[in-house]
Amino acid sequence: MSGTAAATPEASTGARPALEISGLWKSFGNLRVLRGLDLTVAEHEVVCLIGSSGCGKSTLLRCVNLLEPIDGGRIVVEGEEITAPGVNVNRIRRRIGIVFQSFNLFPHMSVLRNVTLAPRKAAGKSKAQAEAEATGLLERFGLADKRNEYPDRLSGGQQQRVAIVRALAMQPDLLLLDEITSALDPELVAEVLNVIRELARGGMTMVIATHEMGFARDIASRVCFLDGGVILEQGPPADIFSHPREARTLQFLERIIEAGRL
Repeated sequence: MSGTAAATPEASTGARPALEISGLWKSFGNLRVLRGLDLTVAEHEVVCLIGSSGCGKSTLLRCVNLLEPIDGGRIVVEGEEITAPGVNVNRIRRRIGIVFQSFNLFPHMSVLRNVTLAPRKAAGKSKAQAEAEATGLLERFGLADKRNEYPDRLSGGQQQRVAIVRALAMQPDLLLLDEITSALDPELVAEVLNVIRELARGGMTMVIATHEMGFARDIASRVCFLDGGVILEQGPPADIFSHPREARTLQFLERIIEAGRL
């Protein structure tokens, strides 16, 4: 239920969307968090979700990854309805990577074991193949020298980069990023955002919940402003940040500017 619907790439090309959400409802007790939300994401698109805390950004991502059961609506990933009865949840999660603001690394495992655990246990890869692919990813993101370290020996930025690499090790079709810089010291934010820029350049389809407005303006194909459990307004970053159409979007951005975050 989008207030200002912007044209999306799949609408003009007729290509199958990477992600299609229709009429998504989600409540926690009497609190309605998502109210008939609609969202379509094209393959290789980077969509940034912005809005006040509590607007439903994180809940939306958790629903897409099937970490939260939905109350109504449909979620379709690459043509398959993942919210249909009888769907194999574990199989779906192999296709959808998610990274949280808390790193959630296993503290008793080395970086290499953290990254190779899912490919070996869930995808059935051999130890040699999983380690070779993990090493390649660690090298790509400047972490090769940390492969044998444990998480408590890494900085927050390094831990978050490892968490991203761990998600990428499953070769997901869709990557969800939930406020991944919120737990970091300001000087560590840039190194994580650079990883996301690298992924965007490589064509990774991503949906990103973020409070980093400058980053959203720089990286996003499209920005969606959530308010009241729906996408109130969406469009190219230049339009949303410079010429918002909705009064609520303008109010939100004015507060962000006052706080020096845009």
